[in-house]
Amino acid sequence: MKGEKGILFILSGPSGVGKGTVRKALFEQDPDLAYSISVTTRNPREGEENGVDYFFKTKEEVERMIEEGEFIEYAEYVGNYYGTPKAYVEQTLNKGRDVFLEIEVQGAMQVKENFPEGVFIFLFPPSLEELKNRIISRGTESEDLVKNRLLEAKKEIDMMDAYDYVVVNDQIDQAVKRIEAIVLSEHCKRERIAKQYKKALGSDVL
Repeated sequence: MKGEKGILFILSGPSGVGKGTVRKALFEQDPDLAYSISVTTRNPREGEENGVDYFFKTKEEVERMIEEGEFIEYAEYVGNYYGTPKAYVEQTLNKGRDVFLEIEVQGAMQVKENFPEGVFIFLFPPSLEELKNRIISRGTESEDLVKNRLLEAKKEIDMMDAYDYVVVNDQIDQAVKRIEAIVLSEHCKRERIAKQYKKALGSDVL
């Protein structure tokens, strides 16, 4: 049974690990999940839509949003800003819906500071060689940028200990099943259910 407030799930991992692909497949299985669309200053990739995959903004627009405190997290990654709008996340959680953030590792660490009750899932590549192949297959990065992303990925993998769960993305359908199991497990945790009943029945009853 879900509590009155939704759970914030953070799906993170190295660039090229397949966060977007897994997240889209997950949402096809569970349309009740809410996706928090991130803001970015990078250029759209083929097939990406503004307001669907990301909110594409200029550097000046994002820096104004940072100054006005409109993000629960933001990061500069390989020369571009990424950020999660605060208002949408808070409003959706308060309506009782689970929210999924699909963000870079730097941003996930900021969310951990601001929302320690969030559930942090690290999406792990089958191997660094496979990760390199996935980045190259995009055809959108130069050779130097591929090298930078791989160097960054090694640093990010070292931060795995900060996460609650690790899911290996060897096959998309299997990765989705593992994440679905995590969501169900989190909603069945004793402390969440106990808190819900104590609030409903009165703290002196339980």
